[in-house]
Amino acid sequence: MINQTVRGTKDLLFDEWYRFKYVQQTASEISSLYGFLPAETPIFEYTEVFTKTLGDSSDIINKEMYTFNDKGGKSITLRPEFTAAVVRLLIEKKLQTPIKLFSTGPAFRYERPQKGRQRQFHQINFEAFGIEDPKADIELITLAQHLLTEFGIDKNVRLEINSLGDGETISKYREVLISYFKKFQNDLSEDSQNRLIKNPLRILDSKDKTDKEIISGAPKISDYYTKESLSFFEQILNGLTILDIPYTANDKLVRGLDYYCHTVFEFVTEDLGSQGAVFAGGRYDNLVSSVGGKHTPAIGFAGGIERIMELANCFVKEERAVYLIPIGKEAEEYALALANELRRNGLYVIYEYSGTLKTRMKKANQADAKVALIFGDEELSSKTLKVKDMDLGEEKTVARSNIIKSIHQVYGRNRKSRFC
Repeated sequence: MINQTVRGTKDLLFDEWYRFKYVQQTASEISSLYGFLPAETPIFEYTEVFTKTLGDSSDIINKEMYTFNDKGGKSITLRPEFTAAVVRLLIEKKLQTPIKLFSTGPAFRYERPQKGRQRQFHQINFEAFGIEDPKADIELITLAQHLLTEFGIDKNVRLEINSLGDGETISKYREVLISYFKKFQNDLSEDSQNRLIKNPLRILDSKDKTDKEIISGAPKISDYYTKESLSFFEQILNGLTILDIPYTANDKLVRGLDYYCHTVFEFVTEDLGSQGAVFAGGRYDNLVSSVGGKHTPAIGFAGGIERIMELANCFVKEERAVYLIPIGKEAEEYALALANELRRNGLYVIYEYSGTLKTRMKKANQADAKVALIFGDEELSSKTLKVKDMDLGEEKTVARSNIIKSIHQVYGRNRKSRFC
């Protein structure tokens, strides 16, 4: 066991690491176009940060959290999701609202590993606090769509959206669902029987085959919207239509956490098997006040980086090396200083410490180097270097003082293009 990863975790190497960083970097850059500011929370919090926000009917609380006591006897939990931690940050730092925050990093849930789902996974996360207007909902959904387009995966991903309404709507609908599901209580899965007591809306999220058949006949929440809830939802749908963002209204869509109200949405795909949600989120206007902050309307969403990587037609454009080929003792010593200078000017340099000219040229080809710099006693005395374009096989002698410019000319404009 000492020489293998823990189940549900994964190493990131080489091209995959670059793809991972590309997703994070792209999300950060696009979030800034929408006014989001960067925020990073610790990967573990006091357990109450999550138990007081996620709700005791959520699978995360009941089954999935990594919780332990530290050496001081305090209960600590590895971050299973971002929103609770960001809310803690908002309250503790007394951040002024409205404010939009972008976060990224690892999260941890004890789940059965499968495609697109790991026990240590990574997310990009977006939260907007202090904005009650439905335009905020539209803007965040637009941001999610923008990201999908940027990653080149928007064609195979569809938006599903629903509204849970306000407190009055949820209260009425809860009673109706309890009455409906009690008729089938003995046929429901064990999880759904437990949810019937704690939060019957969560039954609508069940993946159990028998549960799904029962759910198909359940009352629709849209029949219980208040006038205000209906107006709020209609404004969002109208905005999406204006922006030409296609959607499917799914009246059975709920989120896996208890704090949501009004808008809930998911961008889903068939290309990831059962783990179909690429982005998911919604509105949680009462969450901040429920944990000791002032009333702060809020909406957010998150996406799994691993799932995006699975879908994106993404490849790494590796930067190709400058390969140094010194000939003779003095040239070998000079190569140390030359390599240092080139690297300080942002160039990727490979420098072997020994070998014949023939051997080094062979290694330069094996490394797919773009440029070889060849120099011996003659070049050192004339303060020149031989620059060879490895693709064209062309070689020219260049003054030492012009070497950086000459290398850039061989590479062209896209020398530093690393990502997708």
